[in-house]
Amino acid sequence: MRLKITFIDRVGIAQQILAVLAARGLDVVAVEVDPPHIYLEAPGLLAKAWPALRKALLAEVPGVQQVQELQMLPGARRRLYLDALLSSLADPVLAVDAQGSVVVANPAAAQASGLELPALQGLSLQQLTGDAQLAQSLVDHGYKLPVAEVQVGGQAFLMETVALHEPGGGVAGAVLTLHAPQRLGERLSALQNYSAGGFETLLGRSAAIRQLKQRAARMASVDAPLLIRGETGTGKELVAHACHAGSRRQAQPFFALNCAALPESLAESELFGYAPGAFTGGLRGGRPGILELADGGTLFLDEIGEMSLYLQAKLLRFLNDGSFRRVGGDREIRADVRLISATHRHLEDMVAAGSFRQDLLFRIDVLQLAVPPLRERTEDILVLAQVFLERACTQAGRPPARLSRAATQALLGNPWHGNVRQLQNVIFRAVTMTDAAVIDAGDLELADAATAAPPPTDDDGVTSLDDAVSRYERALLQRLWPQYPSTRRLAERLGTSHSAIAQRLRRYGIPG
Repeated sequence: MRLKITFIDRVGIAQQILAVLAARGLDVVAVEVDPPHIYLEAPGLLAKAWPALRKALLAEVPGVQQVQELQMLPGARRRLYLDALLSSLADPVLAVDAQGSVVVANPAAAQASGLELPALQGLSLQQLTGDAQLAQSLVDHGYKLPVAEVQVGGQAFLMETVALHEPGGGVAGAVLTLHAPQRLGERLSALQNYSAGGFETLLGRSAAIRQLKQRAARMASVDAPLLIRGETGTGKELVAHACHAGSRRQAQPFFALNCAALPESLAESELFGYAPGAFTGGLRGGRPGILELADGGTLFLDEIGEMSLYLQAKLLRFLNDGSFRRVGGDREIRADVRLISATHRHLEDMVAAGSFRQDLLFRIDVLQLAVPPLRERTEDILVLAQVFLERACTQAGRPPARLSRAATQALLGNPWHGNVRQLQNVIFRAVTMTDAAVIDAGDLELADAATAAPPPTDDDGVTSLDDAVSRYERALLQRLWPQYPSTRRLAERLGTSHSAIAQRLRRYGIPG
């Protein structure tokens, strides 16, 4: 039985309470004193003897005010919840004393080290990490060092330390948390991509967008490199997000890197990470790159055609065997990552010009998607415009607005060289710059709409119907060929045979 005794604190009262239990032959196996309470556990105390003991304590020990039965001692309850809390943590956590010896560890730490929990207790930081210099530096500086990379059980972790201070101000030890790169990747990905959706985010009802969704859904389930082609602003990253969400890796990280946004040196460290001391200004313990952070998930390389030849060679090696080295490092790191790439450029022409590696093109172009430009799915323009209009009004904190008939005609007549991104920007600008409930054509500020919509009324030098058809056919093939750079793909897009496409390409002198 467990007891809670409330008393008026004075010298010797705890000893007198224990003497009462000893006089009745009761063995006390646990005592917790927290004035004005003392907690006892006496397994031999039976229920029938409990009323007499309670009466004796109140009568024989001056200052005892109340005696109650207790389900669990507070210390035991704290230990139970602490063990449950530590067990629930996916990251390895250890508490060490001032000398750097492990006092407490959670099951994740035992799993990371490859040791049983009892074997971890008493282990020094040097024995745990194999880095005597780092371990001694942590102890000497009172565990006030920045985040450092350590090796535990043959795996790299980022170690974060929180010093534990004694009441007098000295350091009693520290709590060490080990963050695996892939765990950090999951958290960063969740923060960055919390609103990213699946194929439902690809808005539109045109045949082109329906066909894209069907092809993308099939390719999402295949764990192979995917190349997404399309003009700037068509939504290639949105398609990549959707393919990740529809894959078996959907619960794992998704990271994106724009190859055109960073110089080569920064892009290399972002992609592959860097080792400790790799360059001035870097973190002391090094830093994992997004390949490590995306382990188990998906990496999206936007505008891969802008990647330097040097980085292309490093990426090719990773695609060949799944391993790489950090910048300035000599340790081989392996990662299981699905690569999705995107480009608006004609990579085959770049291969011919020597600015893109052909062997890398073969590796990234296993599966392929072509995102159609907005001008090829004009029936989606008003659908998208309405969605963007609602979002813009919400963001601007203004009442809902609608488009006038003239505004819809202007939208339909615009060539949309910037595609969906341009349409979104036009709508957002119109909502921002006018307070009217109806947005008119003039509010859209479309410089190209007037020149793009109406076809010429004269014959424009056309001599016959065959001549007009040939002109249209040539212009159509010249426009579509960069997006579908093979006769079979272009034939599939236009619903004809590849031999018919090849014949027309030769007729009009279009390189194919």
